[in-house]
Amino acid sequence: MIELYDYELSGNCYKIRLMLSFLNLDYLSKKVEFHPGREHKSEKFLEINPLGQLPVLSDTNLVLRDAQAILVYLARKYDKKNIWYPIDDPEKLGLIAQWLSFGDLITGSSSAARLHDTLFYNEFDIEECRERAHAQFRILDEHLFFQEQLNQSWICDGEKPTIADIACFPYIALSEEGGISRMSYPAIRRWMDRFKRIDGFIVMPGVFPAGPGH
Repeated sequence: MIELYDYELSGNCYKIRLMLSFLNLDYLSKKVEFHPGREHKSEKFLEINPLGQLPVLSDTNLVLRDAQAILVYLARKYDKKNIWYPIDDPEKLGLIAQWLSFGDLITGSSSAARLHDTLFYNEFDIEECRERAHAQFRILDEHLFFQEQLNQSWICDGEKPTIADIACFPYIALSEEGGISRMSYPAIRRWMDRFKRIDGFIVMPGVFPAGPGH
């Protein structure tokens, strides 16, 4: 049985819950009290992940940390249709890796701003975090706009979304909780709507279902 060390309000944990839902996989959610208990920094949890971070996934004899690494693993092992991480397309794999790294950058900016505003973390320069998030959003918005001009709906070329879309979605969808508006990014908003219509999409606090269908 797959086990996910999980915190409901974490965008990184949400990435994994999305992937598990898209793949229709059963799993056991092991709740970790991130706030206010800081259970992820406890001695017991540090034995599981010495970095003291969520999520962590356990599957048989494997214990894996880092949301992006877990996405790769789940897609490679359980996606029998080879859609989310197409191993026979080296160029696409390179682009996916590029956008997985971009998803980490969004975590470092948008997520940090959200932690500041919702959980009162004060170790961040909040305005600098917001400025970086807007710079990143502009890059993605322009990329998605040009993708649309080529009749492409997703971050990477192809008819189907990939784990790159999952990696970038949560902390963009939650950005307004950190004071980062998406009003200036119409291509991102259209992409978010498409993402919410993927079969198996699930919500989390602060992320809502798609509106009426097109």
